[in-house]
Amino acid sequence: MKKSTYIPEGSTALQERFINTMMMQGKKSIARRILKDCFLEITTSSEGQNPERVFEKAVDTVKPTMEVKPKRIGGAVYQIPVEVKLNRQVSLTFRWIIDAARKIKGKPMAKKLAGVLMEAAAGTGPAVKKRDDVHKQAQANKAFAHLAKY
Repeated sequence: MKKSTYIPEGSTALQERFINTMMMQGKKSIARRILKDCFLEITTSSEGQNPERVFEKAVDTVKPTMEVKPKRIGGAVYQIPVEVKLNRQVSLTFRWIIDAARKIKGKPMAKKLAGVLMEAAAGTGPAVKKRDDVHKQAQANKAFAHLAKY
């Protein structure tokens, strides 16, 4: 059987990947509905801004460029800063946005996700803080960058 690559009308490949990341226990229809409701929430609460643009801006804002990877050299473990590949950038971005939304209590997921996406698009919020923490850690361990070749 050939795997279907159908993307529903009005949904980009990035949004489909986000839906797949957000999905729990194979419930894709619920994940799709959450994203759709999230986009409606963004439209109503942000004076009619285009929700797809807000989503893309949030993803671009949260994408990390550097991270640290532990490497064992001579019995010691060093945190070595490395550049993040594009595929992993998107994966980390989605994970951080979804985790930030899930940590908020007392609201429906669509409203929590809309709030996190709008904050991220504005350059604030927990997902952006996570990216900044990862960049600071990479910056602090820049002295070990020469060990990346091992």
